[in-house]
Amino acid sequence: MDLKGKVAVVTGSGRGLGRAYARALAAAGAAVVVNDVDRDAAEATARGMTEEGGKAVSCVCAVGSTEAADQLVRAAVDGFGRLDVMVTNAGILRDRTLLKMEDADFDAVIETHLRGTFTCGRAAARQMRDQGQGGRIVLVSSIAGQLGNFGQTNYAAAKAGIAAMARTWALELARSNIAVNAVVPNALTRMVATVPVMGALAEAAERGEPLPPTARQQMGLGTPEDVAPLVVFLASDAAAGITGQAIGLGGDKLSLWGHPHEVAVAYREGGWSAEGIAEIWATSVGQRLEPYGVPFLGGVAGG
Repeated sequence: MDLKGKVAVVTGSGRGLGRAYARALAAAGAAVVVNDVDRDAAEATARGMTEEGGKAVSCVCAVGSTEAADQLVRAAVDGFGRLDVMVTNAGILRDRTLLKMEDADFDAVIETHLRGTFTCGRAAARQMRDQGQGGRIVLVSSIAGQLGNFGQTNYAAAKAGIAAMARTWALELARSNIAVNAVVPNALTRMVATVPVMGALAEAAERGEPLPPTARQQMGLGTPEDVAPLVVFLASDAAAGITGQAIGLGGDKLSLWGHPHEVAVAYREGGWSAEGIAEIWATSVGQRLEPYGVPFLGGVAGG
């Protein structure tokens, strides 16, 4: 996994998953632009990476706007001469159930996650196209975006959209030799620790206690450092030809997520009436319904 000569931007990398991604990319030889809204966090992370022998600069801005995305790409080009990898990790949570969610809660999460991914991905793709040597765009989706999660209308919608962006951009950018994939991380972070059922595990992890096998294997839940190798892999030459995929990693579990597809079909010449659908539903297309919700957070099994 030699990334020497490569230049990466990792949004939201002052702490948590983003910090783990940035450090792993630097350890593999890439020069990294560390981004965060928290200046102290961004500068401390970049400084720590350079003290360990890596190459890093910080860029403080709130991801979302076109101006911020352009600023990040400029930081890579001005600091290191080019851009090869964009990792769109920045995100926030504003969890509330649908009946309690305010417009501001919804808009803030969509602005950072979905619009931020769009603007940063677009800016990176334009720079990579102009360089003429291809590149890698690694988007960060989530299990909530694949399955839904209680209290996360805004977050789940944004993360589902991000996975769809990866599939769409993989088609559009193939001619420029730019691979686009989404990672689906499952790690204990400050954001995840706010989920009530995760409190005990998060506290244990903060005390330095190893996560139990039930967490690492059955839940596929680990630390940010457990997820970082997937980002390094997708940035490397070893991942040549991999594009348009949603790939999960957490704890001891590596997975490939399926894309939405038809799981059952039925035909009736001349079309369907409501009564006709009701007549065949239970014994045809509705015989086995799909699961929804994160399994270890109260998801509902299909059947």
